[in-house]
Amino acid sequence: MLKSIRLILLLGVALAVAYYAAVRYVQQIALPLPAGIHTVAAGSSATTLCRQWQQQQLVTNTQCLMLRVYLKLHPAEAAVQQGVYRVTDQRNLLQVLALFRSGREAQFAVTLIEGETVQQSLQRLADAEYLQQDVASAGQLLHMLPWPAQWGEPPQSSEALLYPDTYYYTAGSKASALIGRAQQKLLAELEQAWQQRHGDLPLQNPYQLLILASIIEKESSYPPEKTLVASVFVNRLRKNMRLQTDPTVIYGLPDFNGNITRADLNNPHPYNTYRHRGLPPGPISLVSRASLQAAAKPAETELYYFVSKGDGTHQFSATLQQHNAAVKKYILGEH
Repeated sequence: MLKSIRLILLLGVALAVAYYAAVRYVQQIALPLPAGIHTVAAGSSATTLCRQWQQQQLVTNTQCLMLRVYLKLHPAEAAVQQGVYRVTDQRNLLQVLALFRSGREAQFAVTLIEGETVQQSLQRLADAEYLQQDVASAGQLLHMLPWPAQWGEPPQSSEALLYPDTYYYTAGSKASALIGRAQQKLLAELEQAWQQRHGDLPLQNPYQLLILASIIEKESSYPPEKTLVASVFVNRLRKNMRLQTDPTVIYGLPDFNGNITRADLNNPHPYNTYRHRGLPPGPISLVSRASLQAAAKPAETELYYFVSKGDGTHQFSATLQQHNAAVKKYILGEH
């Protein structure tokens, strides 16, 4: 009887030692899993993952055996969740499995940039990793837009109907869902700008505000100047002067080679603000909050002209004489 008790005690001690040895061994395994993205397929478990890593020579047979011992004693830790995960540094086996068990999938990001066209935005979405592509064209995007009825007729173009920002998503997310978020944010920003606008603007609806803001976006990337650029265009609209802005001309040219010519300025396409008075029929690029706010609340000036200084800023003028002098100085190099 005494021998049986001793045997049971020794067996218990041996099991306890084995248990703690297995736990400590597993805890100390520095799993050489490469930092980066790792996919856990549906139906996977900790042991099936370990077998995969063994086949890839990332772990040894002994490590998987000890893990199985550990999981027999901690069965709740064997479950993992399907998904795509980001391993940022070397972790031991239990830390990696804890990540896969947590369901905290990797976050990916795509950035839409102010000043770019909708086609460039769609290309960014097409190039985004792990994003499910279900929007094939700008026309398809246009039909997704929930344009507010009180704003009048919906746009005929999808240009500028996405808000430039960084959008985060998990693997397998649909491009259409991300586009929906970008559209909703654009509508919210546009609504806010429209509600805060100066009361005497020569604009009939929020869409015209978006058109003007897109021209400001393309004309100046220097935030302190945006309200001055806006004031020039608003002053011209009030006097029924042509806006005469190169970015709108360029936007309407299908094969622009980087050099605007006299023939380009004479091209009768509808976006040519050298030929047509008023705003063009639609915006020409994605629009930042700064440009929207500048269009809504332009500076109060008597300015009607501006010319690039070549350093990212502009020289503004109230008269044609002043403007011609600025052109000679900054464009022609005459002093």
